[in-house]
Amino acid sequence: MVDWISLSIPFAYLGILVGSLATFSSLYRKRKAAKSLSLEPWFPPHLQRDIYLSLLHLEPEPGKEKSPTVPDGVLKAALLQRAVEDIKRILEIRSAKQALSNLLQRGSVGDDLWQRFQRAEKEVEAELRDVVEEANALQANWGQTIFQSANEMHHNAILRAKLNDIQAKGKRDREWWDQEKATIQSNFMKELGEDEKENAKPAATSGADKAASDEDAVLVEGGGPAASGVSSGSKGAGKKRKGKK
Repeated sequence: MVDWISLSIPFAYLGILVGSLATFSSLYRKRKAAKSLSLEPWFPPHLQRDIYLSLLHLEPEPGKEKSPTVPDGVLKAALLQRAVEDIKRILEIRSAKQALSNLLQRGSVGDDLWQRFQRAEKEVEAELRDVVEEANALQANWGQTIFQSANEMHHNAILRAKLNDIQAKGKRDREWWDQEKATIQSNFMKELGEDEKENAKPAATSGADKAASDEDAVLVEGGGPAASGVSSGSKGAGKKRKGKK
């Protein structure tokens, strides 16, 4: 005779084990999902996406039943700006993934940061699919080329920003050089004036000395008081000698 009670005990044990594991797994997933939602997002709010959605779903004005129609060109431009922002986020995800995975393997960063990154990566993938669907809805097969156009716009914006920085730097350098040039010129003029003053003093001294020497020469040549006294003395001596004779 089969003992059903002894056979039911192992099955009951397995059922209890499987049920406890399922309950633990469910609670763990819910807690993990709640924790991931409480984490700070990797990217800031997607402003371009909000603008596009607000244009796409405009509410009617007070007193009117129909909402205003937005031209397709405006919607395409808003969607293109949304795709440009997505390109920026894709490039940031690609550049940070390898470095972050290496830091995670070394234990330099925690699991919270890796969960934030993974959630941001999934959000970007969902955003790309949404943009492609919206582009195909606005224009047939536009979803295949919208990100190519957005990538070109992104690179043009980078080049324009670099060009503006170079022009601004050139303007600052020009102003600095003008100031330095004016300072150098003023210092040079001051030094030149001081040199002229120093050169003028020896010239004046030599001129005075020359004038004094000219006066002495004139006195000697013209027979001054000393010369006249000598000549009169010699004449008197001659007369005395004649009288003795």
